[in-house]
Amino acid sequence: MKDLRMDAYRFSISWSRIFPNGTGEVNPDGVKYYNSLIDALLAKGIKPYVTLYHWDLPQALEDRYEGWLSREVVDDFEHYAFTCFKAFGDRVKYWITFNEPHGVSIQGYDTGIQAPGRCSLLGHWFCKKGKSSVEPYIVAHNILLSHAAAYHTYQRNFKEKQRGQIGISLDAKWYEPMSDCDEDKDAARRAMDFGLGWFMDPLINGDYPASMKSLVEERLPKITPEMYKTIKGAFDYVGINHYTTLYARNDRTRIRKLILQDASSDSAVITSSFRGGVAIGERAGSSWLHIVPWGIRKLAVYVKDIYGNPPVFITENGMDEKNSPFIDMEKALKDDKRIGFHRDYLSNLSAAIRNDECDVRGYFVWSLLDNWEWNSGYTVRFGIYYVDYKNNLTRIPKASARWFQTILSGSSSTSDSSKLILLEEATEQQQEYKFQEK
Repeated sequence: MKDLRMDAYRFSISWSRIFPNGTGEVNPDGVKYYNSLIDALLAKGIKPYVTLYHWDLPQALEDRYEGWLSREVVDDFEHYAFTCFKAFGDRVKYWITFNEPHGVSIQGYDTGIQAPGRCSLLGHWFCKKGKSSVEPYIVAHNILLSHAAAYHTYQRNFKEKQRGQIGISLDAKWYEPMSDCDEDKDAARRAMDFGLGWFMDPLINGDYPASMKSLVEERLPKITPEMYKTIKGAFDYVGINHYTTLYARNDRTRIRKLILQDASSDSAVITSSFRGGVAIGERAGSSWLHIVPWGIRKLAVYVKDIYGNPPVFITENGMDEKNSPFIDMEKALKDDKRIGFHRDYLSNLSAAIRNDECDVRGYFVWSLLDNWEWNSGYTVRFGIYYVDYKNNLTRIPKASARWFQTILSGSSSTSDSSKLILLEEATEQQQEYKFQEK
């Protein structure tokens, strides 16, 4: 990382490493592990940006009270956050409470494709437990309360001495209207409300978006006056995880809701990567990821215009390529497509900063290393470093790593693409691989 001229590195702490049972006794070995990581980064002049929750709830809390479905989790998360602030906050100055709470809510409790695998799609055909039309909203609500609790415990107990900042990382696509008609424009705005707005509106305005309140009705938890005081303004900066852009059109017949009866269909929006049979951008390795560089600029301007230009870090951005045994090493390392991806996204982000005056303060690449990419496993590669899974997990820089090194060394004419360039690791699960050889 030092050789790449990195000045910051984002990683996540595993709650279970600090509290194996979710609460109770602290695991000293877990604290020691993160202390050594933080100290090693600082020794190389690299600032740690630390995420407290990246989708790995202690199993003990899931067993005890069904995790994020219970209000009990708020106090337990606050205690976990307090413990991390106390143990590491003398050196960590940038905290991220949650990574992609929208993904936790939808993928864990609506579609059931992530832990804890709850859903009710097609009469529990895919999941044994869950209620897709209700549980995602409960989970998101409890995550918001947990974030706010962690923010305020930092303000009360640590801010004055440690002088750190607390943020949250929200996954956000940009939605472009399928056509120029008003109903598709409205649909694109609703898609933004049900995605980014689900969490940004409460943090900025103290309540959920009006479109969500109208369409979800009594299934959407109420933000009480007391919660309003706690949630509104409970952040120092916002992290945005952005990869791609989709077309959005109005679901006139509400056909998705009739079939699925889930939270994802409540917005009455149908999205697609295609319009008139033409893709919105070139496809990366995954079917969901089309390369649409102009989307990041539109998203940045939207955040500025709708939410008052809060400080923003792009906490994830990147693309994957297929991992195949038939691709030789030389070809895998020559990832020119990835270089083009980052060049074009950074150029648009630079325009958002310079021309549109968006307050974007940093940029993290997903990912430093090839990683276990959730449901895709090892079938795709996001890293700017190649990991040889068959040869002791050897790390080999790809062409994109050399490209970033050139930019960060200031020897390229494109070195002014962004105010700040940072790189991100993949997930906490990969840290054991990344640092066991150090």
